[in-house]
Amino acid sequence: MGKKLLMVLGALLLACNLPLSGTSAASTERFTDVPSSKHYAEAVYDLADRNIIGGYPDGTFKPGNSITRGQAAAIITKMVGLDTTNVKNPGFKDVSTANGYYEAIAAMAQEGIISGYGDGRYGPNDPITRGQMASIIVKAFDLPRYNFTSYKSPFEDVKRGTGHDSSILSIYRLGITAGTSPETFSPNAPITRGQAAKMLKASEEAKAPIVTVRASDYQWEEFKMFDSNHRDSGLFHAVEGREKFGGPVDKIHLVPLKEGKGTFQVALVYSGNPDQKYYRKYFVHIKEVDGKLKLTLERTEDILPTPAGLDVRGKNQVQNISLSTMDGKKLSDNVEFRKCLSFSPSDCRDSDQTDSEGKYNNVRIMIDKPGQYIATVRFDDGEEVRYGIEAVSLTPHFSYSMRILEERPTASVDLGAAYDIGRHVLPKDADQIAAITREPGTNLFHAEGKKKGSFTIKLPDHNKTDLIAIGVRVETLGPIINVQIYEMIDTHM
Repeated sequence: MGKKLLMVLGALLLACNLPLSGTSAASTERFTDVPSSKHYAEAVYDLADRNIIGGYPDGTFKPGNSITRGQAAAIITKMVGLDTTNVKNPGFKDVSTANGYYEAIAAMAQEGIISGYGDGRYGPNDPITRGQMASIIVKAFDLPRYNFTSYKSPFEDVKRGTGHDSSILSIYRLGITAGTSPETFSPNAPITRGQAAKMLKASEEAKAPIVTVRASDYQWEEFKMFDSNHRDSGLFHAVEGREKFGGPVDKIHLVPLKEGKGTFQVALVYSGNPDQKYYRKYFVHIKEVDGKLKLTLERTEDILPTPAGLDVRGKNQVQNISLSTMDGKKLSDNVEFRKCLSFSPSDCRDSDQTDSEGKYNNVRIMIDKPGQYIATVRFDDGEEVRYGIEAVSLTPHFSYSMRILEERPTASVDLGAAYDIGRHVLPKDADQIAAITREPGTNLFHAEGKKKGSFTIKLPDHNKTDLIAIGVRVETLGPIINVQIYEMIDTHM
């Protein structure tokens, strides 16, 4: 009877124990062993002022003492507001209904926050480790679960796929706690009462600005697709989540990082669908309010200007680009463009990119409306090249699907003198796709495109056993024709 009474009293004391922002003199006098200079003092006094944690009858808090798994359950249950009435018995063999922490443990087990050890025990009197606390915090506060594929962990003692690895990475990424050193987290070390107070306050603060989008908000069961410009802009993280372990992606956490405007979209289908019930698009606005970042979503159907990359490899410097519609309407005689080394869509947004010799592989112009266009690129050696551009709206995306075709109505291939090729024969209907000519007495072939299509010309070599062939491909985009002709060698033809 005496042990039970002491256990209940201990739970009640802890259930009144851990402050967040209180720094008043009265609070400082409350715990003689928690001076305001301690890194955890603000958290201890704030939680204590809110009757979430408490100290001992002698006026101390004992911040260096370990906190048990039962005590952690009691504190966290109160912090996140779990209902402890009419809870279902979780069946832990070491947690009877008379245990002072029973209701808190049962409530957390009922919500799937804790599951105990594999042998049927919960271990309410065991010191809670740093790794265990990380996993409970992530579940209890419904925090984003970062993964090792997209985000790097600095902790050498937390390997991927071991125990609490994902939760530890998450609380580190959210700034809730650091490691015991720059390279170690010490997941198996017990956590102290002072550390627990600071970690729980930090978790509450980290949770506040996070916006969670759930599939159920749209009467969906899952998200088949989601995308955003967060990786390019650094404005926020979009982290997928699952209500049930191993279940579908049915929630996405948006974590603000800095002020700015971004985009975010979710969909029930993989490909575009014009029916708005299958997708949602938002502008993401992040502003600092009272010293804290606030993220809001603004629903939209807008499509943003999209870069069209024009391949200029092997050509001279671009002097000028003009743009017209496919039917001949002039839009601009001098389109702004950027020089790019890479073809990646995320490049060349803020500055031109050239190598040490000032060379680049493509130039980009922005297209702000759907349709078909012709861009005429003029080079400093006087050459002009036309490019066909087709911009197609593809919901639920914020950018157009771009098709770009360089005008090249003729092309040639020289098989050289090594082959003894007789008279070539075109396949049926090949002349409708391209006109093929051959320079007399040579193996130099020319192709002039007519319409979209492809064919193969087989050419037996009288000197060798290999079969030689020429491949011809013609692509079209409005009046723009692009011809490719190339050598093919296949011993199995």
